[in-house]
Amino acid sequence: MRDSIGALIAAEQLPADYREIVERHWRPLAERLADMAARKNPLFVGINGAQGSGKTTLCSFLEILLAEHDLHAITLSLDDLYLMRGDREELAREVHPLFATRGVPGTHEVDLGVAIFDDVADRRDVYRPAFDKASDDRTSMLVGPQRNVDVLLFEGWCVGAIPQAEEALAEPVNSLEAEEDGDGVWRREVNRRLATDYAELFGRLDLLIMLTVSDFATVRRNRRLQEQKLARSSPLGEALMNDAALDRFLAHYERLTRHMLAEMPERADIVIPIGPDQRPLAASAN
Repeated sequence: MRDSIGALIAAEQLPADYREIVERHWRPLAERLADMAARKNPLFVGINGAQGSGKTTLCSFLEILLAEHDLHAITLSLDDLYLMRGDREELAREVHPLFATRGVPGTHEVDLGVAIFDDVADRRDVYRPAFDKASDDRTSMLVGPQRNVDVLLFEGWCVGAIPQAEEALAEPVNSLEAEEDGDGVWRREVNRRLATDYAELFGRLDLLIMLTVSDFATVRRNRRLQEQKLARSSPLGEALMNDAALDRFLAHYERLTRHMLAEMPERADIVIPIGPDQRPLAASAN
């Protein structure tokens, strides 16, 4: 099993000393999850973190580490629940043009996420969709079947988010909101969705883990690194972004990211600060 860890470090192109991170941070976390799964199975774990904070990498290691406890863990990404491009374009026409861009609450097929949670809870075969960021659309392929899932790791940039107070929506947080959502229709609809169907989905979680960074400038830097990695793996992807396009893309996420960085650390079950080198620091528990 430890060879599996080494293989994953190599596959993710992580430095050799990342094994120390696994032993110091991810193995103790996996042991805590295993203890919880011994009492409540299946276990639903939410992993929140801004773009580039390492959610996907963490989940990959947790799957291996939980297998050491004879637990079958799978990862569901909030990204894989994105509406298909055509559906987002329809939403943009009917509700607000900014919904054409994937990311914010309202651009996911929440009912599909609920159905997957139900399949895990009822011990049915689990099939998951897959979203291709390079083409900005959901693929036709399903991942699965996965059987007898003990732990569902549900990761995403706004997993576990709660709506803002109504008065917080009055002023735009950036030029995108000021110029393209001056009347607040888009941000209020995002907030409404957080209070309704997204709240139902997030309410299914048994544990919420937050990977937190220092500020939104760090999010921008980490997301640029992600885009560079995506460009290397899919150089012909039609949805790859240059710096200007990426800045506009991130502006869609800014309001809710700042909100979560401010309020979520007080209520997440486990908070793991991520340093400027994208490595975890000492975790804290609430």
